[in-house]
Amino acid sequence: MSPDPWAAGRILALPGRGPRLLFGRMYEDPRVEVRAFPAAPARVLCIASAGDTAAALARAGHDVTAIDVNPVQLAYARARVDDGAPAVAGSAELVLTAARRTAAAVLPWWRVEALRAFLDLDDPRVQSQWWRTRLDGPGLRLLMGAALRPAGVLTAALAPGFRHVVPARFDTELRARVARVLARHPNTDNPLLAGLLAGRAPRPRVGVPCPPGTVRFVLGDVAEHLESVSAGSYDAVTLSNVLDGPGPAYRRRLRAAVDRAVRPGGAAVLRSVGGTGDTAAALRAAEERCPLWGSLYVTTTGGTR
Repeated sequence: MSPDPWAAGRILALPGRGPRLLFGRMYEDPRVEVRAFPAAPARVLCIASAGDTAAALARAGHDVTAIDVNPVQLAYARARVDDGAPAVAGSAELVLTAARRTAAAVLPWWRVEALRAFLDLDDPRVQSQWWRTRLDGPGLRLLMGAALRPAGVLTAALAPGFRHVVPARFDTELRARVARVLARHPNTDNPLLAGLLAGRAPRPRVGVPCPPGTVRFVLGDVAEHLESVSAGSYDAVTLSNVLDGPGPAYRRRLRAAVDRAVRPGGAAVLRSVGGTGDTAAALRAAEERCPLWGSLYVTTTGGTR
């Protein structure tokens, strides 16, 4: 994978030297991995990111290796998993905080008190109606369009490696994904939605350290790592976001590396923010409690299930 932008840790095209923390939290639902992976204890590989998925898999009884190309991100995940260090804001969270403050400043239903009442709902039908009649109004559509369309303020400010990942009508896509999540998952059982919309800390948090040595941390490119280990070294892998950045050549290389390093019949989970046009993968994304994802693949050696 290209060291930019993942290794740099900058979601926006801002000057600076050295890598920074990109993600202070993870925005993927570990229930997907827990359900898809073989019975514990399995040998699994995940992207370290903020450490949440690694910790969830370790607590499910798996033997976990967490890899990241960004040394700052890897050290942060290690501190959270091994020492129970608290979450801090990375580049992604700073952008989300600015977006939430802008919405709250101009849209009454997006202020903290009103949003808290919405996130305390537990009936998908009521949630969906609330979304349609209060939150997803003309004001939100105007703000999201101004930020997330190809010439939008936020899209134009993204680092080049991230800019091409954003769909042409990401404002419309994201609103539809939120509606999809609300129609299926109770808000009270969706810390990922609360974290995204209101900045609430997702629970369960890493907070309590995992047993020493439960997770091994590796600094490096995931394709190179998979190519370097013995064939069949892993029973399962989860590589969310990895395919959103690089081009077709890296995708082919990574697929071959996964097929080699994961034992026959093992599992692989891949998510895409941008979506891929694959209807089945888009439908699978409905299993996710986080609305960021456009496609969700759960594959085995030799096919998709």
